[in-house]
Amino acid sequence: MPDRKKAKDRWRPEIDQIEKDPMFGAENWEEAESAMQKRTADLALEKGQIHRRDVRYLFAGDLLGQLIATSFGTVDLEIPLFGLYGACSTMGEALSLGAMCIDAGHADRVLAMASSHYATAEKQFRFPLSYGNQRAPSAAWTVTGCGAVALSSRRPAGTCVQIVGVTTGRMIDPGVKDSMNMGAAMAPAAWDTIQQNFLDLGVDESNYDRIVTGDLGEIGRKILLDFAKEKGHDLSGRHLDCGLEIYDRQKQDVHNGGSGCGCSAVTLCAMILPRMRDGGWKRVLFLPTGALLSGMSYNEGRSIPGIAHAVVLERCDE
Repeated sequence: MPDRKKAKDRWRPEIDQIEKDPMFGAENWEEAESAMQKRTADLALEKGQIHRRDVRYLFAGDLLGQLIATSFGTVDLEIPLFGLYGACSTMGEALSLGAMCIDAGHADRVLAMASSHYATAEKQFRFPLSYGNQRAPSAAWTVTGCGAVALSSRRPAGTCVQIVGVTTGRMIDPGVKDSMNMGAAMAPAAWDTIQQNFLDLGVDESNYDRIVTGDLGEIGRKILLDFAKEKGHDLSGRHLDCGLEIYDRQKQDVHNGGSGCGCSAVTLCAMILPRMRDGGWKRVLFLPTGALLSGMSYNEGRSIPGIAHAVVLERCDE
């Protein structure tokens, strides 16, 4: 991610690369996001000591129309691609589908990846940067970042993290029409998925060390906690939101917090997984959240359905 919007210092060292050039050496913002995806995929394969020929499928997506950051960014990998769009929930969708594919015996190894770029998202969903528009306090700041995870049927040596459960989200439309307050649009979907996870597995919040949403921000988090409290669940001591974790909001003016596909993907790779491997957390419910809108639907005055895809992450020790 560009250095002008850095991740919090307490877990920033876990980020593999911090790019100071938001253009990533490219000629335009869209090419920059593609370059970021290619670099991230290459790095994930290198760290995992995996050759791209040994990856059966790539599950990846971004926020742009026709997924152009993904399609142009990963074409040289020559890995069979499932292009995904779940808005900012895409990393959860990629992990879910990748895990189900492996569990069904259709692949031994897959790659799950998602990205976002502040400038491309502003250009597509809001206003070009040169417009210099005022941002509402409820608005989120799209993260320029990309995260990739290699999933394998073969357990590696030592401590690892495995996906032991999936709760696929439903589209929930609370009737919110304000694209500058997407936390309010997504919070009902986040709670719906959490409730379904509790029901399916016969558990409650005590089953998890942390319940981590994607990008509800401060406003969405409060709504989520209120929903849970009404149903007799206290999530306050266990809930984290990637949009509130990725930036230092005391030093950086990012309004309601971070957002974008890259928000949850980077936080997963640089904070959640390292803490689980180091023994800090045993079991985490990770559910990236998404607001299913487009520039066209917003201009037509349509409401914004939300969605949240959850995966249960569990540390496995030798």
